[in-house]
Amino acid sequence: MIIIKTAGDIINFFATTKVKTLTTGFVPTMGALHSGHISLITKAKKENDLVVCSIFVNPTQFNNAKDFEKYPVTIEQDIYLLEQAGCEVLFLPSVAEIYPNGLKTITHFELGFLDTVLEASFRPGHFQGVCQVVHRLLEIILPDKLYVGQKDFQQSMVLKKMAETNFPSLQIVICPTQREAGGLAMSSRNMRLTSTEKKHAVTISKALEYIKNNIMAGYIEDLKKNTIEYLSTQGFRVDYVEIADANTLKPLDYWNGKELIVVLIAAFLNEVRLIDNMIVND
Repeated sequence: MIIIKTAGDIINFFATTKVKTLTTGFVPTMGALHSGHISLITKAKKENDLVVCSIFVNPTQFNNAKDFEKYPVTIEQDIYLLEQAGCEVLFLPSVAEIYPNGLKTITHFELGFLDTVLEASFRPGHFQGVCQVVHRLLEIILPDKLYVGQKDFQQSMVLKKMAETNFPSLQIVICPTQREAGGLAMSSRNMRLTSTEKKHAVTISKALEYIKNNIMAGYIEDLKKNTIEYLSTQGFRVDYVEIADANTLKPLDYWNGKELIVVLIAAFLNEVRLIDNMIVND
């Protein structure tokens, strides 16, 4: 695996005659890699000649400075996992490489409704920060396909919206959420959970399964309220339990029994904020 740290070097790498004829799959990450990330690498390898992964902990997408400071960094282990998975290129830039003009000269991306609800509501500016870094990475790497996980459901929709305007030929591939044995969605933030908390965090995925198994056509507000109350009694501080149109993310109070819907949960377990989602009727 080749490790490249500057934008100039990776642009020159892709400009070589041998490389520029190859199809490229790109997996952007913030490191602290786990099997979920590696599943994206594996998928990208099956569908492209060359796979590029980036590791960059992006300061502009953190609302809380302490959250940014506590984000786990495991670069040696990350490199080992990527090599084992057969990743060909790792882009490992500094903040100055991604934001050469500084963090204050930020472009605003028109994301419409997606920038007002759920994660956007509880983490103002988060998706603007995500778009800043992914836009910059795509400008540098210019891949054919971008691979993201369904666990960040709203984020994948945001990136599709951004790409429609800025990278119309880019194909975005959304891959299934990878889960640990008990059902907990794999996340880098899980590293901050104690072993006891990790076992208890499975309650979120069980709540999703409960809604999936019990939802019926008609008014669904009580199902959401009951799930919030249940999670609260189990020690979670709930930001939201929402049932939404899976194509628009519009929250629903009434379901006609036909439209594709997604259940989304965000809740704190002590200091760690966890998110998860599940398509109900695919």
